[in-house]
Amino acid sequence: MPALALTVGQTATRSSTITRAHVHQYAEMTGDRNPLHFDENYAARTPFGRLVVHGGLTSGLLNALVAEDMPGPGSVFMRTDLQFTKPVFVGDTITATAEVIEVHPSKPVCTLAVRIVRQDGETVLTGTTVCYRMLPRDPETAA
Repeated sequence: MPALALTVGQTATRSSTITRAHVHQYAEMTGDRNPLHFDENYAARTPFGRLVVHGGLTSGLLNALVAEDMPGPGSVFMRTDLQFTKPVFVGDTITATAEVIEVHPSKPVCTLAVRIVRQDGETVLTGTTVCYRMLPRDPETAA
């Protein structure tokens, strides 16, 4: 399979505004009902001072960026190394950016530096991810 048609330095971005409905849907899917996400009195007594969005909702924006934008359809994570540096709150708009830092010379694999920022410019997540892009086989050559 040929290498990805990506170049080192190439970037992609994607944004999303996190709503209370997203938090509830995520909890419904995962079972994560941590009081940091749902109990306003509890959250008020933490260093955050208010309800915090699940980290999975924040990092989930990377799933959409990788699968839809770059490398694109058929892409999956092989490895991620993420650091959550600041909280995200309901109503925040977050923007994920990925930059290609390495492209495998003979496999459809790339390494991305990733970063997510809130609308106020604060970085809320940084890290790297290795992605593999599964391209459909040509029906003429598939055995």
